[in-house]
Amino acid sequence: MIYLILTALFLVALYLFVMNLPAFGAAPKGKRLERMKQSKLYKNNRFQNISHTPAIAEGYSTIKVTYDFILGKKNPLLKPLKEIPAVHTDLKNIPKDKDVFIWLGHSSYYFQTDGVSFLVDPVLSLYGSPFKYFNKAFKGSDLFKPEDIPDLDYLVITHDHFDHLDYPTVKSIRNRTEMAIVPLGTGGHLERWGYPEEKLIEEEWGTEVVLKNNLKITFTPARHFSGRKIKQNDTLWTSYVLETPTKKIFLGGDSGYDSHFKTIGDQFGPFDYVVLENGQYDEAWRYIHALPQDVIKAALDLKAHKIIPVHSSKFALALHPWNEPLQKVTDLGKEKGLCILTPMIGEELDMNGTDHQFKAWWQD
Repeated sequence: MIYLILTALFLVALYLFVMNLPAFGAAPKGKRLERMKQSKLYKNNRFQNISHTPAIAEGYSTIKVTYDFILGKKNPLLKPLKEIPAVHTDLKNIPKDKDVFIWLGHSSYYFQTDGVSFLVDPVLSLYGSPFKYFNKAFKGSDLFKPEDIPDLDYLVITHDHFDHLDYPTVKSIRNRTEMAIVPLGTGGHLERWGYPEEKLIEEEWGTEVVLKNNLKITFTPARHFSGRKIKQNDTLWTSYVLETPTKKIFLGGDSGYDSHFKTIGDQFGPFDYVVLENGQYDEAWRYIHALPQDVIKAALDLKAHKIIPVHSSKFALALHPWNEPLQKVTDLGKEKGLCILTPMIGEELDMNGTDHQFKAWWQD
């Protein structure tokens, strides 16, 4: 019995030690927690989606999904057979007056518009997790490092999952970041990592914030969840609408399909560009991660002129072939006459251009 008790105490101590590592961030407390409790989105000690959103869809079981993911037979193309093609653009020497979008792999991207720079959901470590050797990036997809990031006007975070909010990256660029835009509750992580409170724009859905150069960003709904520890949904997840003097851009973050896309499209659309999650999906997760056909429905609801699919081609976080998301979304988009833009990692996309031609690089 004494050995069982000692083992249990050791495991508890180990868990507490690991959960207190900097990579896991900080749970909301104090003024931040009190503010969260005043939010209509916060009920029963957690944030809620607009619609009922089970993690596992009807007809599937958590046990079966977990078994397939860990012990099930894997597709031979779960990971690429050779290096992902990429272009190492020198981000620091892009003229400030150039409107450009550059995908950095998975859901990380850098863009400039109207003289203002943004870095969204940067994960520039070799691993999309708090631990090394877990969720390792595909060879070639990790071309960009934190030191490649120039001085930033705004760091933008959609939610606090490890494949969107990377501790080493965010800490590394802290002194080059003027302001960070984060959903309610998420600021606690950044404050633990050295970001002062005055550098945080931390809001909830429906909030409009005026940025420099007469830009405006609005926090808008998404259908997802959050959490860096066992407890989930103690920070908010969000999408964003960015309105500039020259264009409208939707930054989708992670989201299953729901009515919020049409609501956003009716209120803010049409959009010049929408950046939508497309990858790391499964039928069992369809409420929290969009399937390719859902990406198309969302783009139509948003009244999108041009669609940039992200959330693929760097980590194997689902069981589909690594190149399936881009192939499916481009095929489905072609059927609907939509403009789907698929630059390689690091390839420049001219946001003022009209003739965008990108090859199907994932087929090579």
